[in-house]
Amino acid sequence: MGKAEYLVVLAACVLVTLPLELAGARVYRQPRRLARAVLPVALVFLVWDVLAIAGGVWDYAPEHVTGLRAPFAVPLEEILFFVVIPICGLLTYEGVQLTIAVVRRLARKEARR
Repeated sequence: MGKAEYLVVLAACVLVTLPLELAGARVYRQPRRLARAVLPVALVFLVWDVLAIAGGVWDYAPEHVTGLRAPFAVPLEEILFFVVIPICGLLTYEGVQLTIAVVRRLARKEARR
């Protein structure tokens, strides 16, 4: 897969969880709430990455990233990771909540019979 490997994995995560939004998870439809949930955590981990890269604690395999880097040598893919993965997690959580609500509704209907 080469240099696009990291991006392909992130895209796959988005594609796998996108049907949850279409089913009613309403994560993308609430952008302010989404930003309040994702951005503070992403910022903390980006700072962590910057410090780790600057300290020589870790780096990213050049054969798996595009080579596009933000300031402080953070790969584009890493920034996207801190946005995409939490969004996918929120979509999954909301999808589970929707499923639980439907199951409970069906159980109540069944109990009334």
